[in-house]
Amino acid sequence: MSLHADLGRELGIFDSHPLAGAGLPIWLPEGAAVRLSVEDYLRRAERAAGYQHVYSPPIGKRELYEISGHWQHFAEDMFPVMDGEVLRPSLCPHHAIVFGLRGRSYRELPLRIAEIGQQFRAERSGVVGGLSRVRCMNLNDAHIFCSPDQIAAEVGAVLDLIIAAYEHLGISGHRFRLSLRGAPDDPKYAAGAAMWDRAENHLRNALLDRQSGFEEMPGEAAFYGPKIDVQVPDAAGKEWTLSTVQLDFCKPGRFALRYRGADGQSHEPVMIHRSIAGSMERLVALMLEQNQGAFPAWCAPVQLAVLPVGDVPVDGLLSPDLRSVVLSEGSLGSRVREAISRKIPFAAVVGEREARAGEVSLRVRGSSEARVLPLAEARALIARECQPPH
Repeated sequence: MSLHADLGRELGIFDSHPLAGAGLPIWLPEGAAVRLSVEDYLRRAERAAGYQHVYSPPIGKRELYEISGHWQHFAEDMFPVMDGEVLRPSLCPHHAIVFGLRGRSYRELPLRIAEIGQQFRAERSGVVGGLSRVRCMNLNDAHIFCSPDQIAAEVGAVLDLIIAAYEHLGISGHRFRLSLRGAPDDPKYAAGAAMWDRAENHLRNALLDRQSGFEEMPGEAAFYGPKIDVQVPDAAGKEWTLSTVQLDFCKPGRFALRYRGADGQSHEPVMIHRSIAGSMERLVALMLEQNQGAFPAWCAPVQLAVLPVGDVPVDGLLSPDLRSVVLSEGSLGSRVREAISRKIPFAAVVGEREARAGEVSLRVRGSSEARVLPLAEARALIARECQPPH
């Protein structure tokens, strides 16, 4: 099986350049098409689940990350300060700002804030490579602010979103890992034994309620709380953390976040950090490797290749709703092989006979035989298979 770095370059998904910098891949047109389709799907899924989307800056004052705790616990993985500001290592401080910009009522909870935003890691040049490990990642991130009695429902709903997304994205072989705090006196974790026990039990129960098998991993928690990590294998069997659900009783207090409860009193919300599909970089790397470049038809960079034989009209097959390419140079056999090598889901051959009969010879990716179909039926089939998931 080919690794994603080779596949990505062969299929024109991404590339790199010394002048761009190590760990900073350039998304090429084919890769941008995949990423835009996936991002659109994720945003639709989030909106349907009650999320509101924001845009926040990829840079902040050092003080912001001192409040969040990232500076104390994560500074070695952050880029140097520039005039008092730093490239952000995480989106959660900005989303905490969104919550705290005005007074909140219990009637607004759970408040789900989502964003596909950039965050940065000062990875060593020797360990970065391809899309799996980068210095600038575009993370499908969100933060849920809720009351304590809403935790179970919210964590469960996130797990459901993750499983549904994996089915649509063609991701397989995942398993759950419950990442826990290590030694209670370890300074890399926020203080508060009772807080940690409470948070860990919430996540453990969420997995048990869904009868999801999982492995407990002490010492793998975030500095502010435990998390459910969803591990996904690449072509070589190495596991990568793709999606996460993290429970945080720490950060709302650090940012003095409050809401007015039904009792009229001020209360501190709970913060759930979650990513349905991880970073776009790591997600596409795993999609490339697991499917060897054969993306699901709805997010494939090119969905339809039209192969005319002779001077025949092909407009009837082209649609602004499809990503199509007309391959007209070379022999028919070479063009069919090109469509196959590019992993294009559909290849339609139109010659004079098909044009006169209003038909098309349609080859579906993975099939060795082409089918002659009426043009309208072929168009309906292609449109149905390339329809983005809802």
